[in-house]
Amino acid sequence: MVTEQELEAIGKTLVDPKQPLQARFRALFTLRGLGGPDAIAWISRGFGDSSALLKHELAYCLGQMRDPQAIPVLVDVLQDTSQEPMVRHEAGEALGAIGNPQVLGLLKQYSTDSVVEVAETCQLAVGRLEWLQQHPGEAACAGPYLSVDPAPPAAEQDVGKLREALLDEARPLFDRYRAMFALRNVGGKEAALALAEGLRCGSALFRHEVGYVLGQLQHEAAVSELAATLARTTESPMVRHECAEALGAIARPACLAALREHITDPEQVVRESCEVALDMYEYENGQDFQYADGLERLRPPP
Repeated sequence: MVTEQELEAIGKTLVDPKQPLQARFRALFTLRGLGGPDAIAWISRGFGDSSALLKHELAYCLGQMRDPQAIPVLVDVLQDTSQEPMVRHEAGEALGAIGNPQVLGLLKQYSTDSVVEVAETCQLAVGRLEWLQQHPGEAACAGPYLSVDPAPPAAEQDVGKLREALLDEARPLFDRYRAMFALRNVGGKEAALALAEGLRCGSALFRHEVGYVLGQLQHEAAVSELAATLARTTESPMVRHECAEALGAIARPACLAALREHITDPEQVVRESCEVALDMYEYENGQDFQYADGLERLRPPP
């Protein structure tokens, strides 16, 4: 059991801008794992921070927690045009992840937002909510990964057919996302290479999701394409940031070189993502029991 004092200490780490970003991320993922109204309240306090990366991750975690108590703060963030596009986008995606149909009207309204990443995200979230209504009882996070995804995986298992669907820009974005998550679930080198091709097509939102999925898949075959995308300064920072975090998760020596190269990148979100990714790299190659170690840091070893 976690005490009220422990939860408060973890929350204070999260919202303290003087703390290293890596420590704040670990605190965030600890709160996500703990859940409940107090954890949601601490996570919600972070949306006034100056780091778009942290705020994006706050919204992501609130969505993954799937607690309807997070809906009001996520609605506020989505509607706040002073928030960075990648933060508003993640709030929209989180509302879709929670899966409550009460936000369907709002998501439809923002499906025509002037910021394309926000509009596309809300279109996908509408697609997910409508799919859930048509398929009641189907597990939202079935499959080898425990994440709540923006679209359910396609039933198709053939990598060639899934690759074709993924890269077909004439298809609806929701269907291409379904192919993306099916490729991730199939796994293996061929699927990783098919996904990596997606880093060179579609919208910035699509490419950023490909980066995220490659981080989940953790296959070495994608490293060169991820590193090339991270290095492409003309690419959207939102895409480059996901590629950095994916390299941290894959955690091979070639990833380390790419991340170190961009630790002083002029783009704040890329620079910070490399910091967090290097911490993840150390975790993947170390002996720590879990990444979300906020409680372990508070408690003395037995």
